[in-house]
Amino acid sequence: MTTGPTERTARATYTEATAALASCVLDALRGAGDTAPLARFTETASDPKAALAAVRVLGADVLAPYALTGGSPHPRDLAVISQATAVFPAPVLTAPPPEGPIENWAIAWRDWATDRLIAALGDAAAQDSPRPPTGEILTDATDWPRWAAGCARLAPLTLPGVGGPVPAAVRRHPVPLARATTRALLRRDYPTAARLLRWLAAAQRDGVTLALEPDRLTEHIALHAAGEPRLALDLAVARLLLGRTA
Repeated sequence: MTTGPTERTARATYTEATAALASCVLDALRGAGDTAPLARFTETASDPKAALAAVRVLGADVLAPYALTGGSPHPRDLAVISQATAVFPAPVLTAPPPEGPIENWAIAWRDWATDRLIAALGDAAAQDSPRPPTGEILTDATDWPRWAAGCARLAPLTLPGVGGPVPAAVRRHPVPLARATTRALLRRDYPTAARLLRWLAAAQRDGVTLALEPDRLTEHIALHAAGEPRLALDLAVARLLLGRTA
């Protein structure tokens, strides 16, 4: 199926907004920016709907500054997250992959992680969303490329405060995780490598013995992060998970 010019333009606009929001979150991780960065981002955006779409794309990562460096999100930012979910509701999750679409499953988990983080960061009114099914895609790493594809989609679940069965499942498979990260690097798929690196960093923080050195990988991938805000954000999260500065 081919896409028309209107759809391509909308997709480009949403991609640009996501990159801009990633830069905003990265600034907050480094101690710069507004006290309510999400609210400021959406209020000053030339396309407010694209700005809300960006909030949905980044998911729990919009809360990374608080999960990793402390503090609580501004109520205006929490309102933006709720508005983004209302404008772009999650697709219906019928079953975990391979029976159901992997992206629907990943969105359900990312939304669950966002709700968990909001609650962990002190919002008494946080939603208690039902936990999605884990599925064989995470519990069985025999087909490790397929397994790693699921892990990469769930990179926001590496943030402290999320917890649950997904990080526990990933920790049980350090060798497939190392293989998949190496494969992504050899394919020069740096965005995927950076998302898997976050899992390596989280595993090392939790005391898991690894075949790769996340610190060195972080600096290697950083050589290819220029002009890629989402990649830079993933690397900043990995550094903070490793106890370094963003």
